[in-house]
Amino acid sequence: MTDPYTTLRTLLDDRYTCRAFRPDPVPRETIEQILTAAQRTPSWCNTQPWQLTITDGDATNRFRKALLDHINGTPTESDLPFPPAYNGVYRDRRRECGGALYTAVGVARGDHEGSLRQMLRNFELFDAPHVAILTTEADLGIYGAVDCGLYLTSFLLAAQSLGIATAPQAALASYSPFLHEYFGIPEERQIIAGVSFGYPDADHAVNGFRTTRADLANVITWHTN
Repeated sequence: MTDPYTTLRTLLDDRYTCRAFRPDPVPRETIEQILTAAQRTPSWCNTQPWQLTITDGDATNRFRKALLDHINGTPTESDLPFPPAYNGVYRDRRRECGGALYTAVGVARGDHEGSLRQMLRNFELFDAPHVAILTTEADLGIYGAVDCGLYLTSFLLAAQSLGIATAPQAALASYSPFLHEYFGIPEERQIIAGVSFGYPDADHAVNGFRTTRADLANVITWHTN
């Protein structure tokens, strides 16, 4: 049998952000398996601040259409502030990721129309049959959001273990007021992100590229005697 560390490493290494899904719905039993596993996520004082709103069937298609209609000419607005800037190594990593994505889908540097088309794929949910909107309780502040970040990782890995592909999307949170109104999400719940999920379109070129990770030497500082 594979040892637990190897199993975890395999899930982490194989997981990627899926940007093209097949239309086949995920059985409710499988979705509930993902949610049951993710529910074991640790949280500050066991507050478990996460809540999900999940679409299925025609509800996903109706939301997809309504979202695309809404973003046309509507300025972005999020419950939580987005990064004001990407500088230094963070800018470099972001550019590397974007460059690999555009290369995979054949969008050349300077092709603004192609870039816009690929950006809009976020709001088409990459054709996924389901989307989950992840929220936290506003009164719990930054640590509630941190706990939801932990939950998101659990969700992604649980899905991966069952052969379900995922696309965590901060882009959806950039239209938070619309999500509140459309899904009836109370204002005291802050929108963290969306997760489009389903079965991957393995033949689509966009699912063929992978991002890199920094060496441990770039992220760890050891203090020893």
